[in-house]
Amino acid sequence: MINRGALVLTYKQPALDWINKNDPYDDGGKMTLEMINEDRTVYLVSDDEAESIEEWIEENYLDLLEYELSGHYPDDDIRPEGFTLDIFRTWFDYDVHSVVLDTVGDGNLVEDEEM
Repeated sequence: MINRGALVLTYKQPALDWINKNDPYDDGGKMTLEMINEDRTVYLVSDDEAESIEEWIEENYLDLLEYELSGHYPDDDIRPEGFTLDIFRTWFDYDVHSVVLDTVGDGNLVEDEEM
């Protein structure tokens, strides 16, 4: 067991609508909620942050948004104008899990410095 919580975002329709409307690589195909939520990023947070996730999201929602959008637009610095915490809440639902088990258990966790 590792001393982290896990935060998982789920896209809602307003986020999907914005992504489909603003896709600079639009080839005519539009994403669906099923497609966009098929493989979601898991954000590890400290145990304390998992207990007070609302506070943590208030402090980090723009970073979460930028990371999520970078998965769709890797070469562009794209962010909606005037993006607020309230808009974040209309775009994403989330789940928080306070128990994270490392089933590999070899102690070889790899850090990605690009994140």
